[in-house]
Amino acid sequence: MPPLNDIDALLLLSLAVSSKRRPAELIEIIAATDLIQGVVPSELRLVEAFSRLAERGLICARDGGFMLTPDAQKIMTGQSRKVDAAQRMQSIKDKFSAYESNSEHAPILLTAKEVCTAILAYRDSVKGPGRNLLAPRPNAVRDDSPRPGQRQRKPLPARRRKD
Repeated sequence: MPPLNDIDALLLLSLAVSSKRRPAELIEIIAATDLIQGVVPSELRLVEAFSRLAERGLICARDGGFMLTPDAQKIMTGQSRKVDAAQRMQSIKDKFSAYESNSEHAPILLTAKEVCTAILAYRDSVKGPGRNLLAPRPNAVRDDSPRPGQRQRKPLPARRRKD
């Protein structure tokens, strides 16, 4: 089995982030890739990575989106949350080296135009305020007023003067 490329490991990690409960759309995968790496790879590299991973049986197309297969989910388990993205991708590559596909799988046929359209849609969504797909939520404004149900401390007694 050929080794896993950096873009393949990045795509697996992006799919793991974006397709937790349902198949992820292409724009969500691109948003997760940008969140993890800080830059979106070229559309040709993404098309090739989708095809390679589908042929190896790690991703599949379902319900208008993409998701990890059970074999890929086994590779993705045990990822530490405390390490950075580069260390996670290296861990994915190490686990993939022990993986062997049992059968041939159909490739996912994406066109560069579809991926380019999704990248442009993602970039447009980032420009608009509050429309970023995977942006962290802003923290609530904190005021110094006491929370409900919290009692105030009893004031200290006043000091007596010594005359």
